[in-house]
Amino acid sequence: MLIAITRNVSDRIAYCELTHLKRRPIDVSVARTQHRSYEQCLIELGCKVQTLPTEPDLPDSVFVEDTAVVLDELAIILRSGVESRRAETDSIARALSSYRQLFHITDPGTVDGGDVLRVDRTVYVGMSGRSNKAGAEQMRQFLKPYGYDVRNAPVKGCLHLKSAVTQIAEQTLLINRNWVDSENFPANKFIDIDPSEPYAANALWVNGTVIYPSLFPRTQRILEETGIKLRIVDVSELAKAEGALTCCSLIFER
Repeated sequence: MLIAITRNVSDRIAYCELTHLKRRPIDVSVARTQHRSYEQCLIELGCKVQTLPTEPDLPDSVFVEDTAVVLDELAIILRSGVESRRAETDSIARALSSYRQLFHITDPGTVDGGDVLRVDRTVYVGMSGRSNKAGAEQMRQFLKPYGYDVRNAPVKGCLHLKSAVTQIAEQTLLINRNWVDSENFPANKFIDIDPSEPYAANALWVNGTVIYPSLFPRTQRILEETGIKLRIVDVSELAKAEGALTCCSLIFER
Protein backbone atom coordinates (compact mmCIF):
# COMPACT_ATOMS: atom_id res chain seq x y z
CA MET A 1 0.00 0.00 0.00
CA LEU A 2 1.15 3.54 -0.77
CA ILE A 3 1.03 6.02 2.10
CA ALA A 4 0.70 9.71 1.23
CA ILE A 5 1.43 12.13 4.06
CA THR A 6 -0.07 15.57 3.51
CA ARG A 7 -0.74 18.62 5.67
CA ASN A 8 -3.57 21.11 5.68
CA VAL A 9 -2.94 24.62 4.36
CA SER A 10 -1.81 27.18 6.94
CA ASP A 11 -3.85 30.33 7.52
CA ARG A 12 -0.58 32.21 6.95
CA ILE A 13 0.29 30.75 3.56
CA ALA A 14 0.28 34.27 2.10
CA TYR A 15 3.44 34.91 4.16
CA CYS A 16 5.30 32.03 2.51
CA GLU A 17 8.92 32.17 1.40
CA LEU A 18 9.31 33.34 -2.20
CA THR A 19 12.49 33.29 -4.28
CA HIS A 20 11.62 33.51 -7.97
CA LEU A 21 7.99 34.69 -7.89
CA LYS A 22 6.43 38.04 -7.04
CA ARG A 23 4.07 37.99 -4.07
CA ARG A 24 0.39 37.82 -5.04
CA PRO A 25 -2.76 37.49 -2.92
CA ILE A 26 -3.60 33.88 -2.05
CA ASP A 27 -7.18 32.87 -1.33
CA VAL A 28 -6.76 30.47 1.58
CA SER A 29 -10.23 29.00 1.16
CA VAL A 30 -9.61 28.21 -2.51
CA ALA A 31 -6.14 26.86 -1.72
CA ARG A 32 -7.70 24.46 0.81
CA THR A 33 -10.35 23.34 -1.66
CA GLN A 34 -7.66 22.67 -4.27
CA HIS A 35 -5.58 20.78 -1.71
CA ARG A 36 -8.53 18.55 -0.78
CA SER A 37 -9.08 17.78 -4.47
CA TYR A 38 -5.40 16.87 -4.74
CA GLU A 39 -5.75 14.53 -1.76
CA GLN A 40 -8.86 12.95 -3.29
CA CYS A 41 -6.91 12.33 -6.49
CA LEU A 42 -4.22 10.53 -4.47
CA ILE A 43 -6.90 8.37 -2.83
CA GLU A 44 -8.43 7.49 -6.21
CA LEU A 45 -4.98 6.44 -7.44
CA GLY A 46 -4.55 3.99 -4.59
CA CYS A 47 -2.91 5.99 -1.80
CA LYS A 48 -3.90 5.97 1.84
CA VAL A 49 -3.75 9.65 2.71
CA GLN A 50 -2.57 10.63 6.20
CA THR A 51 -3.37 14.31 6.66
CA LEU A 52 -1.44 16.08 9.41
CA PRO A 53 -2.98 18.98 11.34
CA THR A 54 -2.47 22.54 10.20
CA GLU A 55 0.65 24.33 11.44
CA PRO A 56 -0.85 27.83 11.82
CA ASP A 57 2.49 29.56 12.43
CA LEU A 58 4.36 27.87 9.56
CA PRO A 59 3.25 29.43 6.25
CA ASP A 60 4.97 26.90 3.95
CA SER A 61 4.07 23.79 5.94
CA VAL A 62 1.61 22.42 3.34
CA PHE A 63 4.68 21.63 1.23
CA VAL A 64 5.61 18.52 3.20
CA GLU A 65 7.92 17.10 0.53
CA ASP A 66 10.64 19.55 1.53
CA THR A 67 10.92 18.11 5.03
CA ALA A 68 11.97 14.51 4.33
CA VAL A 69 13.05 11.86 1.86
CA VAL A 70 11.42 8.46 2.36
CA LEU A 71 12.92 5.36 0.74
CA ASP A 72 12.13 1.70 1.28
CA GLU A 73 14.86 1.23 3.87
CA LEU A 74 14.88 4.52 5.80
CA ALA A 75 13.70 8.12 5.99
CA ILE A 76 15.96 11.16 6.05
CA ILE A 77 14.69 14.21 7.93
CA LEU A 78 15.99 17.20 6.05
CA ARG A 79 17.31 20.63 7.02
CA SER A 80 15.99 23.42 4.85
CA GLY A 81 18.20 26.07 3.36
CA VAL A 82 15.67 28.58 4.71
CA GLU A 83 15.74 28.89 8.49
CA SER A 84 12.04 29.81 8.72
CA ARG A 85 11.08 26.33 7.45
CA ARG A 86 13.18 24.19 9.75
CA ALA A 87 10.48 23.88 12.43
CA GLU A 88 8.31 21.99 9.92
CA THR A 89 10.30 18.79 10.39
CA ASP A 90 9.30 18.02 14.00
CA SER A 91 5.79 16.77 13.28
CA ILE A 92 6.93 15.03 10.07
CA ALA A 93 9.58 13.11 12.01
CA ARG A 94 6.95 11.96 14.51
CA ALA A 95 4.67 10.79 11.69
CA LEU A 96 7.44 8.95 9.83
CA SER A 97 8.85 7.27 12.92
CA SER A 98 5.96 4.79 12.74
CA TYR A 99 7.15 3.64 9.31
CA ARG A 100 10.93 4.02 9.03
CA GLN A 101 14.22 4.36 10.86
CA LEU A 102 15.10 8.05 10.80
CA PHE A 103 18.35 9.80 9.85
CA HIS A 104 18.86 13.56 10.07
CA ILE A 105 20.69 16.14 7.96
CA THR A 106 22.68 18.36 10.31
CA ASP A 107 24.53 21.68 10.15
CA PRO A 108 26.25 22.72 7.87
CA GLY A 109 24.23 20.53 5.52
CA THR A 110 21.01 21.75 3.92
CA VAL A 111 18.62 19.84 1.68
CA ASP A 112 15.05 20.58 0.62
CA GLY A 113 13.04 17.58 -0.53
CA GLY A 114 12.10 19.44 -3.68
CA ASP A 115 15.75 19.06 -4.66
CA VAL A 116 15.72 15.26 -4.36
CA LEU A 117 14.74 13.12 -7.36
CA ARG A 118 14.92 9.35 -7.10
CA VAL A 119 15.06 7.24 -10.26
CA ASP A 120 15.38 3.56 -9.31
CA ARG A 121 18.59 3.27 -7.23
CA THR A 122 19.94 6.69 -8.20
CA VAL A 123 19.17 9.72 -6.05
CA TYR A 124 19.81 13.10 -7.64
CA VAL A 125 20.26 16.07 -5.31
CA GLY A 126 19.79 19.52 -6.80
CA MET A 127 22.47 22.04 -5.99
CA SER A 128 20.25 25.09 -5.50
CA GLY A 129 19.75 27.99 -3.15
CA ARG A 130 18.12 25.54 -0.72
CA SER A 131 20.43 22.50 -0.86
CA ASN A 132 24.22 22.34 -0.62
CA LYS A 133 27.09 19.90 -1.14
CA ALA A 134 27.42 19.24 2.60
CA GLY A 135 23.79 18.09 2.74
CA ALA A 136 24.20 15.93 -0.35
CA GLU A 137 27.30 14.32 1.14
CA GLN A 138 25.44 13.44 4.33
CA MET A 139 22.73 11.83 2.21
CA ARG A 140 25.41 9.91 0.32
CA GLN A 141 26.76 8.48 3.57
CA PHE A 142 23.29 7.53 4.81
CA LEU A 143 22.35 5.78 1.56
CA LYS A 144 25.63 4.10 0.59
CA PRO A 145 25.03 1.02 2.79
CA TYR A 146 21.74 0.43 0.97
CA GLY A 147 23.24 0.54 -2.52
CA TYR A 148 21.99 3.94 -3.67
CA ASP A 149 24.08 6.15 -5.95
CA VAL A 150 23.77 9.81 -4.91
CA ARG A 151 24.62 12.38 -7.58
CA ASN A 152 24.68 16.16 -7.47
CA ALA A 153 22.70 18.02 -10.16
CA PRO A 154 23.20 21.81 -10.40
CA VAL A 155 20.11 23.89 -11.19
CA LYS A 156 19.75 27.50 -12.28
CA GLY A 157 16.85 29.91 -12.54
CA CYS A 158 14.42 27.91 -10.41
CA LEU A 159 13.74 27.03 -6.79
CA HIS A 160 14.32 23.27 -6.75
CA LEU A 161 15.55 20.42 -8.92
CA LYS A 162 11.99 19.12 -9.28
CA SER A 163 10.95 22.53 -10.60
CA ALA A 164 13.09 21.56 -13.59
CA VAL A 165 12.74 17.78 -13.91
CA THR A 166 10.48 14.99 -12.62
CA GLN A 167 9.91 11.34 -13.44
CA ILE A 168 6.73 10.56 -15.42
CA ALA A 169 7.30 6.91 -16.50
CA GLU A 170 9.94 4.20 -16.30
CA GLN A 171 13.31 5.85 -17.06
CA THR A 172 11.43 8.83 -18.54
CA LEU A 173 11.84 12.40 -17.28
CA LEU A 174 9.88 15.58 -18.01
CA ILE A 175 12.44 18.37 -18.26
CA ASN A 176 13.06 22.09 -18.67
CA ARG A 177 16.58 22.09 -20.11
CA ASN A 178 16.99 25.81 -19.44
CA TRP A 179 17.05 25.06 -15.72
CA VAL A 180 18.95 21.77 -15.55
CA ASP A 181 21.35 19.92 -17.85
CA SER A 182 19.96 16.64 -19.17
CA GLU A 183 23.49 15.19 -19.12
CA ASN A 184 23.13 14.93 -15.34
CA PHE A 185 20.64 12.09 -15.88
CA PRO A 186 22.28 9.46 -18.10
CA ALA A 187 20.35 6.38 -19.28
CA ASN A 188 17.02 8.23 -19.12
CA LYS A 189 14.63 9.32 -21.85
CA PHE A 190 13.33 12.88 -21.90
CA ILE A 191 10.15 14.71 -22.78
CA ASP A 192 10.66 18.45 -23.10
CA ILE A 193 8.14 20.93 -21.77
CA ASP A 194 6.66 23.54 -24.08
CA PRO A 195 9.15 26.44 -23.88
CA SER A 196 6.34 28.94 -23.22
CA GLU A 197 5.59 27.13 -19.92
CA PRO A 198 8.84 27.15 -17.93
CA TYR A 199 7.23 25.84 -14.72
CA ALA A 200 5.63 22.86 -16.47
CA ALA A 201 8.21 20.18 -15.58
CA ASN A 202 6.79 19.35 -12.16
CA ALA A 203 4.51 16.29 -12.30
CA LEU A 204 3.67 13.52 -9.85
CA TRP A 205 3.83 9.89 -11.03
CA VAL A 206 1.60 7.63 -8.91
CA ASN A 207 0.74 4.02 -9.73
CA GLY A 208 1.20 4.46 -13.48
CA THR A 209 -0.69 7.76 -13.74
CA VAL A 210 0.77 11.26 -13.83
CA ILE A 211 -1.00 13.92 -11.78
CA TYR A 212 -0.52 17.14 -13.70
CA PRO A 213 -1.47 20.80 -13.10
CA SER A 214 -4.06 22.48 -15.29
CA LEU A 215 -1.82 25.55 -15.55
CA PHE A 216 0.20 24.17 -18.48
CA PRO A 217 -2.11 23.11 -21.34
CA ARG A 218 0.58 23.09 -24.03
CA THR A 219 2.84 20.72 -22.14
CA GLN A 220 -0.24 18.71 -21.17
CA ARG A 221 -0.94 18.21 -24.87
CA ILE A 222 2.66 17.06 -25.46
CA LEU A 223 2.29 14.48 -22.71
CA GLU A 224 -1.06 13.26 -24.01
CA GLU A 225 0.34 12.88 -27.52
CA THR A 226 3.21 10.84 -26.06
CA GLY A 227 0.71 8.45 -24.48
CA ILE A 228 1.21 9.48 -20.85
CA LYS A 229 -1.87 8.80 -18.74
CA LEU A 230 -2.83 12.02 -16.94
CA ARG A 231 -5.05 13.22 -14.12
CA ILE A 232 -5.42 17.00 -14.28
CA VAL A 233 -5.76 19.02 -11.08
CA ASP A 234 -6.03 22.72 -10.33
CA VAL A 235 -3.39 23.94 -7.87
CA SER A 236 -3.26 27.55 -9.05
CA GLU A 237 -3.49 29.10 -5.57
CA LEU A 238 -0.78 26.84 -4.17
CA ALA A 239 1.41 27.72 -7.16
CA LYS A 240 1.35 31.36 -6.01
CA ALA A 241 3.30 30.17 -2.95
CA GLU A 242 6.00 28.75 -5.24
CA GLY A 243 4.75 25.25 -4.55
CA ALA A 244 4.11 22.44 -7.01
CA LEU A 245 2.39 19.06 -7.17
CA THR A 246 5.23 17.00 -5.75
CA CYS A 247 5.64 19.47 -2.88
CA CYS A 248 2.27 18.64 -1.33
CA SER A 249 2.84 15.02 -0.34
CA LEU A 250 5.33 12.46 0.87
CA ILE A 251 4.49 9.16 -0.87
CA PHE A 252 6.05 5.83 0.03
CA GLU A 253 5.34 2.12 0.36
CA ARG A 254 3.99 1.14 3.76
